[in-house]
Amino acid sequence: MIYGANGYTGRLVAEEAVRLGMRPTLAGRRQDTIEQIGRELDCPTRVFDLRGRHEIEQALTDCVAVLNCAGPFSTTAAVMMEACLAGGTHYLDVTGEIDVIEAAAARDERARSAGVVLMPAVGFDVVPTDCLAATLSKKLPTATYLQMAWLSTGRASPGTMKTTIESMPKGGRARIDGHLVRVPVAWKSREIPFRGGNRWGMTIPWGDVSSAYHSTGIPNIEVYMGMPPEAIERARKGRRWLWLTALPPVQWWLKRRIAQTVRGPSAEERSRAGISLWGRVSDESGNRVDATMEIPDGYTMTMHAAVAATQRVADTPPPAGFQTPSRAFGEQFVLELPGVDLQIGDGPTSG
Repeated sequence: MIYGANGYTGRLVAEEAVRLGMRPTLAGRRQDTIEQIGRELDCPTRVFDLRGRHEIEQALTDCVAVLNCAGPFSTTAAVMMEACLAGGTHYLDVTGEIDVIEAAAARDERARSAGVVLMPAVGFDVVPTDCLAATLSKKLPTATYLQMAWLSTGRASPGTMKTTIESMPKGGRARIDGHLVRVPVAWKSREIPFRGGNRWGMTIPWGDVSSAYHSTGIPNIEVYMGMPPEAIERARKGRRWLWLTALPPVQWWLKRRIAQTVRGPSAEERSRAGISLWGRVSDESGNRVDATMEIPDGYTMTMHAAVAATQRVADTPPPAGFQTPSRAFGEQFVLELPGVDLQIGDGPTSG
């Protein structure tokens, strides 16, 4: 099942699954749009919301795995995970939210007992970066410090922007000595040696602060987003006003504006966009290993990665419990996806 198939990302995932010969059940809470997409893609449909766990359990009764594409996942993930644990359905989603990944990790023991795989974050964030982190960790097993960064030439969908609005009042996050720590917005900045040249970036509360720790055990993790220096300075100056974005009327107004004015990128825009990734691990002795990766735009990557991960979990599931993509499928998983190029040191590996 693909839940949230009527959203921007959910629709892309559904179309990709059908293109590969699958016939998933398309689900969501809006009957008109779900049934229309079902007719267009010749897939069965199911309409239900996420307000009652019993109704969700009934809707998942005959599903081996569900891919949750309905964000914000801070609202949808927990209740769907609970229904999956009760009914024995494997759970995946395309979140990039730290707290959702940690919530899945906290259910690890229960998932093992239930024989259920819980695998959040099987999209752009975090499949490529998770595999990058695992690759670097294998190259330097003594690593105690991981830095990663990304730079995108594409634009965001309404769902991604709404999730960003929800997270704004929470500030930044980093992994310090094994602990998730709240830090200021733009806590650190640095020049980042992307493959195409150095660019400035600032720390952001990205999902890898959670997932990369579970995949590698590296206790200190920072994630950066490439941004112009002037934008980083504006972010720092705006810290004093972040409390305003936590007010319910402000959240409502911002999300309403997004719904009214923002549309996801077109297929042509996605084809022109791309993402550059950089990663570095280092240890207490000063040893370090760098790597860069070039991938398609985030939505295209999510489309390919989410379908591949869900198909694997449905067909040959990894061990039950909380899983990250690299732990479940190996660090080479990302290289099996189209348009990915990884370079470690002076030796390129492509997929």
